[in-house]
Amino acid sequence: MAKFSTIPAGSFLMGDNQGRANERPAHLVWIDSFDIAIYPVTRSEYTKFLHETGHELPHEWNLPSLSAPDLPVVGVSWHDAVTYCHWLEKLGQPSRLPTEAEWERAARGGKEHQQYPWGDTIPDWIPSHGRGPLDSPWSVHTGEPNDFGIYGISTNIHEWCADWLSPHDYATSQKHNPTGPKDGTRRASRGGAWRHALTISRLSARSGIDPSFRYNDYGFRIVRGD
Repeated sequence: MAKFSTIPAGSFLMGDNQGRANERPAHLVWIDSFDIAIYPVTRSEYTKFLHETGHELPHEWNLPSLSAPDLPVVGVSWHDAVTYCHWLEKLGQPSRLPTEAEWERAARGGKEHQQYPWGDTIPDWIPSHGRGPLDSPWSVHTGEPNDFGIYGISTNIHEWCADWLSPHDYATSQKHNPTGPKDGTRRASRGGAWRHALTISRLSARSGIDPSFRYNDYGFRIVRGD
């Protein structure tokens, strides 16, 4: 069963005026308290879901380099991730994907004006000091948590978020629990990934792809509740 960290209610400065166009403008948002998993969903956890539901296998599921039980599950689409959350709900564990705002709030660890969850420098424990591409993702237990007790956020894998992605939505974003645009063609994701030249991304950096795509550097972590 997933372990969670309770993120206290509060406001934070989302985005970065020095970042890319879709990170601007930096804007103050309020987020109600929520519980987010301290680790991404693992291969072991997802295996149980597959066995109990017969759901379609992730992309490259049988690749040996991706098969260790304590690795984050990858090769899952946004739709797969949402289906996993619905399965947990049927088991009495209401779950969902985090919004972009919740993800960034959790990743910042209660701090602002820093590039990464642990400060402005890449920690020494990041494999190859953030230089990739690597042969595979690493264990979700690797390294140290941020100040909210979250492990591996912003690095190792891209993490699906609930929102649609728009390059212009920050200018008109809700100030209280923003949920992103009402529609779109890409679902948002956050964090760097093992397949890239840099395996860690800045906290405000945004990305997104078609929600049906299954890439082996895409996974997810869950938020507890509806």
